[in-house]
Amino acid sequence: MGTGERARPVVSTSDAVIALSRFGLGARAGDLGRIAADPRGAILAELAEPGILALDTPGLLPSADALVAIEDDIARRRAMRRQDRTAAGTSDKMAHAGDGMAAEGADKADDESAADRKPKYQRPLSATIYNDEVAARLDKARQVPIGFGERLVAFWSNHFAVEIKRGQPVRGLAGAFEREAIRPHVLGRFSDMLDAVAHHPAMLLSLDNARSIGPHSPLGLRRDRGINENYGRELMELHTVGVDGGYTQADVIQVAYALSGWTVGARKAPAAERGRFVYRGRWHEPGTRTIMGKRYRDTGVGQGEAVLHDLARSPATAHHVMTQFAAAFVADQPPPVLVDALVARFRDTDGDLGAVARTLVGHDAAWSAPRDKLRAPREFLLAGQRALGTPLPTGFALRALKTLGQTPWDPPSPAGFPTDTASWLAPDALEGRLQIAELMAQRDRGDSDPRAVLADVLGAVASTDTRETVARADSRQQALALLLMSPEFQWR
Repeated sequence: MGTGERARPVVSTSDAVIALSRFGLGARAGDLGRIAADPRGAILAELAEPGILALDTPGLLPSADALVAIEDDIARRRAMRRQDRTAAGTSDKMAHAGDGMAAEGADKADDESAADRKPKYQRPLSATIYNDEVAARLDKARQVPIGFGERLVAFWSNHFAVEIKRGQPVRGLAGAFEREAIRPHVLGRFSDMLDAVAHHPAMLLSLDNARSIGPHSPLGLRRDRGINENYGRELMELHTVGVDGGYTQADVIQVAYALSGWTVGARKAPAAERGRFVYRGRWHEPGTRTIMGKRYRDTGVGQGEAVLHDLARSPATAHHVMTQFAAAFVADQPPPVLVDALVARFRDTDGDLGAVARTLVGHDAAWSAPRDKLRAPREFLLAGQRALGTPLPTGFALRALKTLGQTPWDPPSPAGFPTDTASWLAPDALEGRLQIAELMAQRDRGDSDPRAVLADVLGAVASTDTRETVARADSRQQALALLLMSPEFQWR
């Protein structure tokens, strides 16, 4: 790095850095100066931009179309494998039966047959759809002014986590799930988001409710099939009232009964049902349900919807969800005064998530908390992309996130990815971050002084040690990698 180059002046306020790191996706060149006069106002202005939460990249499929195409692709590939096995068996029989055929000719014929029947690898359609969804989010993350909306989407998508490890359909639907069940409601009501999530094929498939049949339903009695409690349990423990919300195992079973018959139109279903939410009355457990002391009449699909309505509005839900919300953005142990304000806003507005988001941004405790929360791997990668101004190829991003333990929509459990610092602070995890930082720096093709990049993305929060470390680096790439690994960049 040249010694004669001069770094730009450091932005004088740290609030702009907090706005872009604690609430956003990280600073790009010019961002700190652009919002320095009113960081809070800049965040709120971004939320008010028309279409700021939309992800309308051409070619992204609606969930119903994606699921139909994926199931057709699975069936086609399965048929091809059967044909390959049949052809292999026929070829083996012909080879052993070739009494009148010269040995050389037989070997040649067998070699040609093997070459003809050798299957050519084709990526499953679910993987292609998945990659397209990830690419769209990488592009969106580069373009947004601050990224608070995208951070909100990421929080709620993780709160209502689906797991792509549950099979190709979920892998191909994960992006559509976020676009259809999460994004439209990020600034709307929690109850509407919960309802959209519960009706979405990705959630019904990921948590097995699509196969849940009431044991005393007409189909259950005929096939001796039982209920699946997975979604009922996670709905209460994770999505709404929380593990300390006052429910029992009996309540979990009753919720599962209320949601029995909520499924997804299968490949051979009528065209209007394929790939969509379907209520099967013949699968539904008959009878009145009693859940957390309240009785719900058997009104078919309406029984489960009434349960969702009440869980969304439970005081326990407000406290559980808002505590997680504050912890994800501000601190692992968020200031009680902030949590209380968010809970009150949630309850007073009937779960208006836009009002909750604005309360978070407007509360002094959300800004004054120490910058001691580590960026999760996804936040680190996206912030690095914005800081360097170098688009990341989808394959590179997916490999990096897999290395760092946060492959998109592949959390370790239905609880989603952890948001606490300790979970991402293991020594091997930091070593992985260093490797990714070096690779990102090597990909950078810019020519700006790394000291100027540091001023652009860290401003006044950059310590003297960090500025000197970057300035003394042996090369531009090393300087950029050190910048990405600096405490001021890693912590928000």
